[in-house]
Amino acid sequence: MTIHTNEYWDARYRAGETRWDIGKVSPPLKVYFDQLVHDKHKKILIPGCGRAYEAVYLIKNGFQEVFILDWSKQALDMVKKRFPRIPDSHLICDDFFNHQAKYDLIIEQTFFCSLHPELRKKYTKKMHALLKIDGKLIGLLFDDPLFDNHPPYGGNEKIYRTVFSSCFRIIKMEACYNSIAPRQGRELFFILKPKLQC
Repeated sequence: MTIHTNEYWDARYRAGETRWDIGKVSPPLKVYFDQLVHDKHKKILIPGCGRAYEAVYLIKNGFQEVFILDWSKQALDMVKKRFPRIPDSHLICDDFFNHQAKYDLIIEQTFFCSLHPELRKKYTKKMHALLKIDGKLIGLLFDDPLFDNHPPYGGNEKIYRTVFSSCFRIIKMEACYNSIAPRQGRELFFILKPKLQC
């Protein structure tokens, strides 16, 4: 089965093959979210959201414009069952590359590493297109070789800086100090702002 299809990801969720799922909001993202106390009006997208622990945390803390996107209807159905408060209109079952909207903030959490490296340039351009000019792309990237023939695909800071620098100003890209234990020393936290041109 081709990796870049909704059928592939639905099958992974049905089979419980979701080792990327840590069962809670990722600590580095939680720390960042807790600093946004005066920005709860922001329109936020979480692509490749999976079980969307980050979205649930944000909504519980007063953010109302949180949208989650995943190819897997199975994943989105799980989110709705666990957290019925999320509006149906904020659950987007679609190919990320087809999505059309503008956001103040986009959260990256294990989505980038699910895409084949050949799609990274396309990912960067799409993220730029989805962000308002004063928006931000923030999140986590694996600082680890991982795999080159199936997800999760890895990388390192040098690779990521090359990938993103064509479309974004890199405000921060550094080793996480507060990763979960299995990812200690293997994650980078980043903040990017879109350039005028991409």
